[in-house]
Amino acid sequence: MGNLNVHDLQRMLAVGAKLFYVVTDNERYTEGIVAQAAARVEGAGSIYVWTCTEGFVMDGATFKETVDPLQAIDFAVALHEPAIFLFKDLYRFWGNSPFIVRKLKEFAMRAGSKILIVIGEEETVPEPLREDLVILYQGLPSIAEIKAYLESLKGRIPVLKHACSADPELMGGLVVAAQGLHFEDIERSIGAFSESQMGSGNEIVRAFFETKQQIIRKSGIMEFVANDTGLDHLGGIENLKKWLERRETAFGMDNISSGAKLPKGVLVMGVSGCGKSLFVKAIATRWRLPLIRLDMAVVFGGAFGSPETTLRKVFRTAEAIAPCVLWIDEIESGISSQGFKAEGGTASRVLGSFLTWMQEKNAPVFVAATANAIQMLPAEMLRKGRFDEIFYMGLPDEKAREEIFRIHIKKQGIDPSGMNIALLSRLANRLSGAEIEQVVKSATFEALADKRPVVEEDFKVILRVTVPLAVTMDEQIKSIEAWAFKRAVPASGELRR
Repeated sequence: MGNLNVHDLQRMLAVGAKLFYVVTDNERYTEGIVAQAAARVEGAGSIYVWTCTEGFVMDGATFKETVDPLQAIDFAVALHEPAIFLFKDLYRFWGNSPFIVRKLKEFAMRAGSKILIVIGEEETVPEPLREDLVILYQGLPSIAEIKAYLESLKGRIPVLKHACSADPELMGGLVVAAQGLHFEDIERSIGAFSESQMGSGNEIVRAFFETKQQIIRKSGIMEFVANDTGLDHLGGIENLKKWLERRETAFGMDNISSGAKLPKGVLVMGVSGCGKSLFVKAIATRWRLPLIRLDMAVVFGGAFGSPETTLRKVFRTAEAIAPCVLWIDEIESGISSQGFKAEGGTASRVLGSFLTWMQEKNAPVFVAATANAIQMLPAEMLRKGRFDEIFYMGLPDEKAREEIFRIHIKKQGIDPSGMNIALLSRLANRLSGAEIEQVVKSATFEALADKRPVVEEDFKVILRVTVPLAVTMDEQIKSIEAWAFKRAVPASGELRR
C-alpha cells in the first residue's frame, strides 16, 4: 500500500499495473491526479468517469446503457483502444455481487492497454480481488505542491497577491499553515476574503486554521479542544516541565510550532486526577499548536465504520490539520492486552495500524497519549522508540500540593494572606490535584453561602471530611506505582537513570 500522487501513479501505469483501488475522502482531488497522470501516459487520452447515476462520461459525452455496474465493466472490457476508467461508486456494489468481482478479475486478465481505477471512502475490498488490485491511499498535497499552487493562485486572486507583496515572508508561513489541506480548501479559504476585508496576511493564516477546525467538526470522530492552559496551571511535575524545556532548546520553539522539528510523542500514565490532561493541554498551548482529542471508545463504537476504518480516518484527519497535538485520552480503553483476548483479530489490527502509523508518519503530528492503567497496554506499545518518553504522574508531594493550592486559590480570587498554605498542604496528604481543586471550590461555596470571605478554617473543615481516592483505591494505586517504578520516568522527584 502507498500514497497516491501523480508521479507514482504514472510510474505504476507505465510498468503495467491494470487494476487499482484508491481509498480517498476527496473524489475531486483524486480524479484530478488520475487525469494528470493519464495526460502523461502515451495514448491514454481523456479518462472515462463512471458514477451510478450517469454511467460513463468522457469530455462531456455520456455513454448510454452504462449506468448498471456490470454493463459498465462489460463496456470497459469490450473497448479495443487504450483507455483509463475511473469508477466512483463501484465499491458500494461489489461487496454483495460475486458477478462484479468476477468481471473485475476478468478485466485484470484481459485489460491489454487499459487501466481500471476504483475509488472509495473505505478499504472494503472483497478478499478475492486483493490479489489483482493495487491498493493506494490518497496522499495530501506535499509542501512543494502547496507552494506551487499558492504561487499559481497569486495570479488569480488579487487578495493573495496584495498580501504577499506587502509581506515578502508571508508565503513561507502560508505554506506551513496550508499543510494538510486539499487545494480546493486552500482556494476556498482565501477566496472568502475581499480586499476591503483583508487586514494582513495573518488573516489568511487564520482562515486556514479555521478550515482545519471545520475538518475536525465534520469528521465527528474527534473533538477540537479550545485551550489556553499553561504550565503555570500545573503544580509540581518538574521533570515533565524540564523535558519540554529541553526539547524547545534543542529544536527551537519556532521549529516546533511550525512542525519542522516536532517531537514524535509522549505517553503519560498515572493516578486519575493528577494532571495528565492538563499537561497535554499545556503542551499544545506552549507550542502554539491546535489540540484535537480522540476517545478510543469512539473508535470501537461502530458509529463511523469498523475500528480499523475509523482509526485510519483519525490519522488522515490529524495529518490534514498538522502541525497539531493529537491527544489520545485513556488509550488503554481501546488498545489493551485484555482487548486482544476479548476482541480477537480486530484489536490486533487496531494495534498494528496504530504502531505502523506511529513508526512511519511523516506529518508533524505530536501524539500525546494518557492512560490510567498503563499495565493494561501491550508490550509492543511501550517499546522504546514508539514514544519519545513514558512518564508516570503520581500523587503530588507536599511541595507540589502547596503549589496546587496556590493555583486554585488564585483562580477563585481568594486573598491567601493570613493563610498557612504549607499547613494545608500537609493536611492534604495523599490528595490528588483534582481533589485539592475540589477542596478549594467547596470551601469557596461554603463561604459564599454564609456571605463572608473565605478563611483558612474553611479549607480545614473540608479536608477533615475528604476521603482521598488513594485511600479507597489503595491497592490499585500501589500496583500502578510498583509497575511504573522501573518502566516510566517520574513526572516529579528524583530521576532514575
